Amino acid sequence: MTADGREAASADGGRSAEEERAAEEERAVDQALALVGHQPRAGHRPPEGPGATPSKPPPSSPVSPPSPSPSSAAAAAASASAGPESRPEPGLNPSSPVRSAPTPGAAMPSSPAPVFSPLAAPAPAADSASSLSHGASSADRPASSPHAHRTGATAWHAARALAERLGRAAPLAAHRLPLDRALGHVLAEAVVALTDLPSFDTSAMDGWAVAGPGPWTVKEGEGLLAGRGPTEPLPDGQALRIATGARLPADATAVIRSEHAHCEEAKRLLYADREVVQGQDIRPRGQECRSGDELLPAGTVVTPPVLGLAAAAGYDALVAVPRPRVDVLVLGDELLTAGLPHDGLIRDALGPMLAPWLRALGAEVTEPRRLGDEAGALRQALVSSDADLILTTGGTAAGPVDHVHPVLAEIGADLLVDGVAVRPGHPMLLARLAEGGPCLVGLPGNPLAAVSGLLTLAEPLLRGIAGRPAQDRYRAPVRQEVHGHPHDTRLIPVIHREDSVVPLHYNGPAMLRGIAAADGLAVVPPGGVRSGTEVEILDLPWASASPWTEGCFT
Repeated sequence: MTADGREAASADGGRSAEEERAAEEERAVDQALALVGHQPRAGHRPPEGPGATPSKPPPSSPVSPPSPSPSSAAAAAASASAGPESRPEPGLNPSSPVRSAPTPGAAMPSSPAPVFSPLAAPAPAADSASSLSHGASSADRPASSPHAHRTGATAWHAARALAERLGRAAPLAAHRLPLDRALGHVLAEAVVALTDLPSFDTSAMDGWAVAGPGPWTVKEGEGLLAGRGPTEPLPDGQALRIATGARLPADATAVIRSEHAHCEEAKRLLYADREVVQGQDIRPRGQECRSGDELLPAGTVVTPPVLGLAAAAGYDALVAVPRPRVDVLVLGDELLTAGLPHDGLIRDALGPMLAPWLRALGAEVTEPRRLGDEAGALRQALVSSDADLILTTGGTAAGPVDHVHPVLAEIGADLLVDGVAVRPGHPMLLARLAEGGPCLVGLPGNPLAAVSGLLTLAEPLLRGIAGRPAQDRYRAPVRQEVHGHPHDTRLIPVIHREDSVVPLHYNGPAMLRGIAAADGLAVVPPGGVRSGTEVEILDLPWASASPWTEGCFT
């Protein structure tokens, strides 16, 4: 085989391997979604007592075919996206909702070497806790903690796709909202024209309605005003004053703008200053739409122009999808709600940030609840929630007070994503509570890592639940070289400058200074990118938000 032939074969093989990996990720996503596709979204009751199993469905419930365990699906998703070193080891129990811990003293897998961006001030590259994090995570604790071991992380794109499709798997509810309450909701039904628009021929300008060729005899009277009923036909050779929006008299052939004509008062004759074309400055009936035309499809986000169009078309209310309801649970005994950090205590950065961010995504958000590091309080909050989505902050790692995994196992939750191959934010998780309960997204405690989890799992999940259309994916060249993680995707705050994006400093997992100045996040593949390379961009909700956006900062 020639060198060229070997290169071509190598290229074909690379493409085939890439396609195969994509197919494996897709199958893993489908497998995980199959586990929850048959579950109702009704209220749920947890198993009674620690370690109890979920109750069986009532006799009237349809019997679902056997399906693999949640952890098997999560492991499959991880295996499809991670290398051999991250696949489940022998002895792990694939049927437990949370992966089993290694035996005491067992060797732990080594962590990837820290990677520092030349664009940032020195900061931890991994999502281990620092003195600025919520709910310190495993890096500062003994490696032999009882639930320290995790199987391989899910690939970033696969985790995001699973979250969105999980949201879209839920049947959409619908309710009728008056126009003044529909802003920001998503249409559950198409808006169909109830009448022709306009419903009669109208004047597009202030001026003169004329019939036939000129000059025209000016007809006596006050003229035609908007809102008046039908008038007598306009005889050929006559003109009549008319206002914008007024109903055109029958037999009128054109409207002449006031500034394009002059009138000889003595002779009561109207002359045009330029050529008059038949039909000029007339809005004919049905010009915008005919009765029965679809004006807006289901899935459209209700914006102020949508409200205006609906009102013009005769609607008093719209059938829309309810906003997803979100509970935010802030974990960590070390958090302050006011004042300066002191004596090992730090300010809660996530509580004030998450609620307005989630509202900007179209959700109804309860006031964040601060639970500290109490497993019992967390369990009670989870089993009593009637939200569509629960967000927790911190506690997703493997330390002695990281209670999220043990509590999810105790209440029989389906753990669908347990770690994502992304920096910052890899300890994030996605679960479905037992018996059709809400979904849960566990965010890491470090602030920028939590933002990563919000955009990776919570945002696409909420978009699916709300019936919002998928975001248009786009790429932009990055102006500087960006160092990447050896194995994981990296999310870097960026700001748009002309036709490229500029990476921002202060992008460590515990930092918010970079994201506060950013209008997007660049998705940097493993290994990093050179200057000028196009990367996928995740827009932040306020980057293109107009001032009308309800709840964007309130």
